Amino acid sequence: MSATQGSYTTAQLLLDITQGARVSYSSYDPGRPPILSLRPHGIGAAVEPWQAVLERARSAPQILQPGLLASQIPGGAGYAGIAGLDDYDGVAAADRNGQIAARSLGSAATLPARIAALSARTRLVVADLQAGASGLSDLRALSTARPTDALEIVIQRAPDIPGNELLWVALAGLGGGRTLTSQTTNQRGLIATVDLAPTILRHLGLPVPDAMRGKPIELDGAFDGPYLHSFKARLQILYDRRLGALAYLLGAWALLVLAVRLFALEPQLRPRARAWTMRVGALALLWTPVAALLPAALEPTRGVEDALLILLCFSLGALTDRLAPWPRAPLAPAVVAVVALTADALAGTQLLARSLLGPNPELGVRFYGIGNELKSGLAVLVLAAVAAALYPAIRSRRAAAAMALSGILLAAIEGSARIGAGVGGVILVSAGTAVATLMLLPGRLTRQRALIVLVSPLAGLVALAALDLLTAHGSGHYTGSVLHARSAGDIRDIIVRRYTAAYDELKHGGMPFATALALIASALGVRHHRRLFAPVDCDPAWLAALAGGLTAGMIGALTEDSGPVLLVVAVFALGCVLSYLWNRPVTRPRNAPGAGAEPAATAAPVR
Repeated sequence: MSATQGSYTTAQLLLDITQGARVSYSSYDPGRPPILSLRPHGIGAAVEPWQAVLERARSAPQILQPGLLASQIPGGAGYAGIAGLDDYDGVAAADRNGQIAARSLGSAATLPARIAALSARTRLVVADLQAGASGLSDLRALSTARPTDALEIVIQRAPDIPGNELLWVALAGLGGGRTLTSQTTNQRGLIATVDLAPTILRHLGLPVPDAMRGKPIELDGAFDGPYLHSFKARLQILYDRRLGALAYLLGAWALLVLAVRLFALEPQLRPRARAWTMRVGALALLWTPVAALLPAALEPTRGVEDALLILLCFSLGALTDRLAPWPRAPLAPAVVAVVALTADALAGTQLLARSLLGPNPELGVRFYGIGNELKSGLAVLVLAAVAAALYPAIRSRRAAAAMALSGILLAAIEGSARIGAGVGGVILVSAGTAVATLMLLPGRLTRQRALIVLVSPLAGLVALAALDLLTAHGSGHYTGSVLHARSAGDIRDIIVRRYTAAYDELKHGGMPFATALALIASALGVRHHRRLFAPVDCDPAWLAALAGGLTAGMIGALTEDSGPVLLVVAVFALGCVLSYLWNRPVTRPRNAPGAGAEPAATAAPVR
């Protein structure tokens, strides 16, 4: 179970359960929850300091109502604990006033009997079990005595330290399959804390409030314990490996360039060798989204994964450069990436979720689909692939149609609830494709064409809504968060939450420096675009790909909660494409030995 959105604390876990919704810690003021405790109050208890809990919830850019779960249950909820042990897990039974309807403390030996007694008085009982064998014995007794129509939920207790963002959870009483899932995560074996409250209320036959953003838990297929263990272990290590893997890829590229410079002894071979290393290195990085899927399936150690990723990326880069005439090579990684990611999503193999470039389920930010790290990069890759296919091109309706159709396909993939599940992906791809298509149309810029660019993201969102309703029955992220919003205030909360997260990302680590470099590089690229595309004679398709890819990165930075990450990724991908273009294979003079071994690529213009 995804226990939190950010670093783990038990207090936030309990509050998220009671409210059925959550946001990241950075959205609260103060960021961390207060230290909670229970005070006896009549036959029940009161949570302190509850007023501070409410004020903190009101500071978040989303409607959060701590205690909403128990308040929806007539008569409230009860709590059974063990005297002398921590009892603040009872917070999960508090209502919106911070009150627990009934409280029972006693010895460990009497816990099962006291739980049964509370169950006769309240429809929801929260209980603390002992650690170790005694707790397991009590759990077996409770499970054996559980009525067939009762729902039992067991959650792992964990200390407040990093690494506990994913907790084990088990449910009995739902019927059907054995593996947990929900529409919140769309991942077999993974649910979120916010899913518990809707599940409880649905089981009790009570209405689920709109303020609860979680989805009822469902059962899907047979239980596979070893797979779930490996899945959890994999998710816990991905975040720490990502930047390191990228650094090793760049380092391998630098070593390859250095080796050629040092060991290419014949002077006439050095220009060819240098150009080869730059093309292969650029293509290797463009192959990363595909190559990262294999280590995700094998789940090797960190060193083996880094080595395997380097070997795969550079092997694919060298093979592509060998087989595809310049400048066609970007076609291969683009087509294979789109096909592989789509197949993985439709087949439910979860390779992208376990890959270094997948979403980030461990921190509860995103569970499925194409993550923000890939959205703008895929847009650049696909636009570059279209330019490579059209080269040498002229501005024509046919060329513009090819660019438009490719963008529409990518927008459908990134936005589909079953594949990419990215609302922001639709916006950035639509905007980037509109700009690239407009630049390929013959004739001058008119108001009508400019208007098409401006409304293209809106048209993409309308199409996404229709796609969501057709393929996900309205349960996709877009329809669930925007179209099903109750008021303009909900829309405002979504916007504020996204820009708050984007601003927090801008301040994180080296992102300010990376964003500044990306902006400077973008400005220089636009200003000197003719010199930049001199290797392809300022081909209009390549110019359109540059403009469209940069637009996608800019729009992504303005619409996604990862903000500047999308711009940095887009500029980085554009840099790889340009590195490939600027290192066209060097053709030997006709009177030189071996002349004609590597002829320049030729193609007819697209009309």
